Amino acid sequence: MTLRVLIVDDEPNARARLRDLLGTIDEVAVVGDIDNGQAAIDACRAGDIHLVLLDIRMPGLDGLDTARQLALLDRMPAVVFLTACDDRAIDAFDAGAVDYLLKPVRVERLQQAIARVRRQAGEASANTAGAGARRHFIARRGTHVQRIAIGDVLCLRAEDKYLRIDTAEGEHLIEESLAAIEREFGDRFLRVHRNCLVAADRIRGLLRDAEGNERVHLDGLADMPEVSRRNLATVRARLIGNA
Repeated sequence: MTLRVLIVDDEPNARARLRDLLGTIDEVAVVGDIDNGQAAIDACRAGDIHLVLLDIRMPGLDGLDTARQLALLDRMPAVVFLTACDDRAIDAFDAGAVDYLLKPVRVERLQQAIARVRRQAGEASANTAGAGARRHFIARRGTHVQRIAIGDVLCLRAEDKYLRIDTAEGEHLIEESLAAIEREFGDRFLRVHRNCLVAADRIRGLLRDAEGNERVHLDGLADMPEVSRRNLATVRARLIGNA
């Protein structure tokens, strides 16, 4: 499949360089290059775009806020962030990025990012084509591979370039994005914070901590993830539904 790519960067020279690099990669089509986040959102809403190469630091709507709005679209594109400074990686992956590239972008790293986008798209397509959603996550540590049953997952949290999965038996790391998992599993996992999903059927209550933050109590998990103000109403509604 030809990957349809949108370039978003406020620097014309950076956009031109990315066009040139993408022109050397097979089965990639640049469908446009634009200089601001709102135009990127409008373009993705109107067209079939598979990947957005998105600069983090832009005037107006920056890359992180743009990515969070792209995550709300019915046809959410994959996002690979671009930046000249290696200080926003955690924020980038919290916002659902597939990868994070430093400027000036090297063609080898761009190829790796595109391969990762294709791999995730292929896995999602295979899961959709099969009998319902997949039943396991795959965690790798060195040469060791472990299958984690979806039904055992209590919480997923973005941590740097990985997702941490919490189960009753312990913690595991996987290389996926929260946004992709949220899209794949629908109501099974509920977003309680920009960097956290929880198993919706394991929600047992809400508690306020000493600092005044709301936290969600999950059956089987001692740690209580924080609930953002933006997601609090949704968690309360789900809690009522689970009662």
